[in-house]
Amino acid sequence: MISNEIRFDCHPRGDGGPLAVVPHIDGASLTELVDGFEISAKMEPAGDAYGGLIPAFFRFGPMQDHFLGRSTSAMGPKTPVLGCECGEWGCWPLMARITATANLVTWDAFEQPYRQIRDYSGFGPFHFGRSQYDDALNFLSAALSSEHT
Repeated sequence: MISNEIRFDCHPRGDGGPLAVVPHIDGASLTELVDGFEISAKMEPAGDAYGGLIPAFFRFGPMQDHFLGRSTSAMGPKTPVLGCECGEWGCWPLMARITATANLVTWDAFEQPYRQIRDYSGFGPFHFGRSQYDDALNFLSAALSSEHT
């Protein structure tokens, strides 16, 4: 199985607001990856619909738990990995099933819950080595905690 590499980019929103968290897979932002997939699949609307998650706006709990699939169950068993470009994750989220084992973290079964007819079966799955994934989460946690100091 080919392993992907993940990092979580934290940057202030374009309006200078709080930090937004955008996963990057193999060097490309998840927003770019899903935009490309939706546009090539001729989904409407598509392109520039997604943005990062904003931990300061929502009670996700620790991001380390969230990105291991142990966060909010507000929208069922899947985890929001992106929110809407407006900053509200519940407005237009990209959801994924996150499965973590001792050696591997897998993101699959992507969906846009407000467009159930969309087929994301060709998007992913993404498989991350657990050690590299945990390192990326530790970096994210440090970046977010430095925002509050």
